[in-house]
Amino acid sequence: MIKEEEVYRIGRLGKPHGVKGEVTMQVDDDVFDRVDADFLVLRVGGILVPFYMEEYRFRTDATALIKFEDVDTVEQARQLTNCDVFFLRRLADNDESEYTWTFFVGFDLIEASSGKTVGRIAAVDDSTQNILFELEDGTLIPAAEELIDQIDQEKKQIHMALPEGLLNL
Repeated sequence: MIKEEEVYRIGRLGKPHGVKGEVTMQVDDDVFDRVDADFLVLRVGGILVPFYMEEYRFRTDATALIKFEDVDTVEQARQLTNCDVFFLRRLADNDESEYTWTFFVGFDLIEASSGKTVGRIAAVDDSTQNILFELEDGTLIPAAEELIDQIDQEKKQIHMALPEGLLNL
């Protein structure tokens, strides 16, 4: 069984495309540019399930068309509409310079100077030029490379040197 902490979200499936079981996918992460994988993990009915890909192709930088094995009809593809798509963390590149912001969802954010846990990253807001980590309590923290002090992938922690007073806003 695949556990939540073993994966990170890379996108969401949209509507079926064509009549042979292809589905559209909104892509939030460039993992396809870095890592070859035979399968993706979908959340179906609250359970993380691996789906093997027959093929995929990009329509735009943010949209792909995917054909999964054993999904051969529009009806089968329609059942996957709006499923979140995940990728196994262990298959992702370990090169820290290649991490994407969505990779850190589920990580604990640690204030580097005090060592105190600020909160757990629940989402990434990239709707503006200033990308933000959204913590589980709703706090927004700037996701900027220059603030990152250390990444501990094993402990799922990101240590950041936060500007003084940021947490008091």
